[in-house]
Amino acid sequence: MNDGSTPDLVGAPSTDAVGPPAPRPCNSCPYRRDVPSGVWHADEYDKLREYDKEMPEQSLALFHCHQNDADSDLRRLCAGWAGCHGDNLLALRLALVQNRISPAVFEATIGYRSPTTLFGSGTEAADHGQREIDNPSPAAVHTIAKISRRRSDLL
Repeated sequence: MNDGSTPDLVGAPSTDAVGPPAPRPCNSCPYRRDVPSGVWHADEYDKLREYDKEMPEQSLALFHCHQNDADSDLRRLCAGWAGCHGDNLLALRLALVQNRISPAVFEATIGYRSPTTLFGSGTEAADHGQREIDNPSPAAVHTIAKISRRRSDLL
C-alpha cells in the first residue's frame, strides 16, 4: 500500500523523454571551471550543493541540461552533473527504477567522463557561480544573453 510518501511504481509509464548527457558539458554549464561566475540564478547554484550530500539526503530531482526549455522534447541530463557526481546520485537510481529513464541513459550517465575540466563538487561549482552573482563580468553577461535567446521559457 502506498501512503503517498513514496512514488507508486506499479504501472509507471516508460519514457525516453530524457536523453543521456551530451558528449561535453555545454558552454554555460555551472559545473565547468571555465564558465564565468554569476551566469545563473542563486537558486540554480544552490541545487548543485544538494547532490554532494550523503545519498539518502540528496535531492530526488534529476538535473537537466540548461540549454533546452524545461518541457522540450530534447531534454537531456546535464553532462557536468554526470561528470561531477558519477554514480553517486540517488535521483539517477530512482529514475531508473521508476522507469523515468531508460537503462541505456542510466549506463551512459554513470559511465560519463567529461572532456572538459569540471569542479570537484557541486559545492565548489556553486561557490564559484555565486561569487560574482551581484556583479557579473562582461563574459557572464554575454553568456546570459546567449542563454536567454535559446531558452524561451526563461523570458
